[in-house]
Amino acid sequence: MPTSSVVQILTGAIAPVIVISGVGLLLLSITNRYGRAIDRARLLKRDLEQSEPGHARVKHLEEQLQHTHQRARLLRASMIYASGTIFFVSLTILSLFAEGVLGLHLDFVALPFFALCLIALVVSIYYSIRDISVSLTALDLELSSRAPR
Repeated sequence: MPTSSVVQILTGAIAPVIVISGVGLLLLSITNRYGRAIDRARLLKRDLEQSEPGHARVKHLEEQLQHTHQRARLLRASMIYASGTIFFVSLTILSLFAEGVLGLHLDFVALPFFALCLIALVVSIYYSIRDISVSLTALDLELSSRAPR
């Protein structure tokens, strides 16, 4: 295989590889947020177990725990779709290499994989934005419980 063909194949695969790098950073950020939500849920659960039944604080802790659990579910969905993005972009790269190396015409394979990659990325970002909204609601709830008495 001539060197120019190899360079052409590698050049065609660079854009999808950049997507993997960007999504990897997004996934790192989401994973950190997920870990913080899980840690927060554990602390809230411990506080809830130590609180006296019927105390006003119990209702507040239950609401906080509900919001934190919702955030964890949203972040998990975001991580799943971000991982799906990497999976589909990997299939895109594989089909591009197969097309170039084997001389196959697999455009009909690479394009749908890349489209699925972009759809998964959009859905991942959607869930990430929803998490930000829910976390702000949880913060509002926390601040309202600390209002001057």
